[in-house]
Amino acid sequence: MIEYVRGLLAELTPAYAVVEAAGVGYGLNITLNTYSTLQGARDVRLYVYEVVREDAFTLYGFATKEERAMFLLLISVSGVGAGTARMILSELTPAELCGVISAGNEKMLKTVKGIGLRTAQRIIVDLRDKIAALGIAEAQPEQAARGDEQVNREVRDEAVGALTMLGFAPAPSAKVVTAILKEQPTLPVEQVVKLALKQIK
Repeated sequence: MIEYVRGLLAELTPAYAVVEAAGVGYGLNITLNTYSTLQGARDVRLYVYEVVREDAFTLYGFATKEERAMFLLLISVSGVGAGTARMILSELTPAELCGVISAGNEKMLKTVKGIGLRTAQRIIVDLRDKIAALGIAEAQPEQAARGDEQVNREVRDEAVGALTMLGFAPAPSAKVVTAILKEQPTLPVEQVVKLALKQIK
């Protein structure tokens, strides 16, 4: 079992990171929150969750143990797979998610693609008592900002690429991302993707 990977950040997109350690490049699926944490970093440590199947070996990487712990709790809920858990943790930080679950805010959970009313209720019922053991304090979400005054084509392409990797069709994703950047051209990639996730259904 791989506990964590520590090394040089060789590649980074909003949904994927490659960490080179001892000459080996480890490709890991990441959340937008982890992407935000890794931006500008060189030497990194990502906590790992492995998914081993007959036809695939997939690694998920998390910037903190708390985020990985929330991911593991989410996938323990019936009907919530790794992809859906990553989507939830791309829209909400671990602290925000704990707040949503503690408050029984099923409406907020339903805004995540793939989460219906029953699944939202199941997440709240199954995890409300368990999240207390994590000790994740409420924290204010980080808001990254950039000084670009014009629509950044690179941001648009990265955002569409991230949405495609998360399972959305490229054409609708591009339409939504373009509309977001026209209204708020200075948004960083992770914020564009978060807004797009709320709009694409």
